[in-house]
Amino acid sequence: MHRQTFAFDVYGTLVDPLEMGRHLQMMVGDKAGDLARIWREKQVEYAFRRGLMGRYEPFNICTLQALEYALSITGLSLTTEQQQFLMAQYQQLATYSDVIPAIESLRAQGHYCVAFSNGPADKVRTLLNNANVLELLDDVVSVDEIKRYKPDPAVYLHLLNRTASRAGDTWLISSNAWDVMGAKHAGLNAAWVQRDTAAVFDFWDISPDKVVNSLQNLAEEFSISNGLE
Repeated sequence: MHRQTFAFDVYGTLVDPLEMGRHLQMMVGDKAGDLARIWREKQVEYAFRRGLMGRYEPFNICTLQALEYALSITGLSLTTEQQQFLMAQYQQLATYSDVIPAIESLRAQGHYCVAFSNGPADKVRTLLNNANVLELLDDVVSVDEIKRYKPDPAVYLHLLNRTASRAGDTWLISSNAWDVMGAKHAGLNAAWVQRDTAAVFDFWDISPDKVVNSLQNLAEEFSISNGLE
């Protein structure tokens, strides 16, 4: 069997950041959905901006600033204590139901599995440990180690260096199309996890090598291709 490296994006792929809507519901009622959506969109946008401008700050700073923007644009307000509570809950996000079985399957097939995130390694480790996933992974690779953000090509090269893997033997697994495109541009293989059936992949000249609707489907595809089923 040919051993490969699987690098799992964290937010949106292993854990659901929109789960924060449950906490927001208790604070702002029926505006929670809009607030959660804008918060997530700005969180990603701020990482993009900082990457382009060369003004790196850790992802938790982007997250807090995005929350402040989302509150302002929606005309809502939260106390400092409520905001601190929400930031703490970012360390308590639950995994999607397919995560643990898929990683267990890929590890059983002999593959090397890591988390690969925009978040600082210590916070990602805490999050994944709380979600009972950390012990299943071989390592956690963070962009914070080089102070750059996905989809900067340097980030994906850092992944290869940290895992001592060849690009052709490395798979980026993500539900974020821009992450998949970044990995492909850097020469890696990439699978897009289409968790939202209404989601559309960007119409660029870059396409994922695989499209799956769950991580379990991905693990099964590799199991079959390796002749294990």
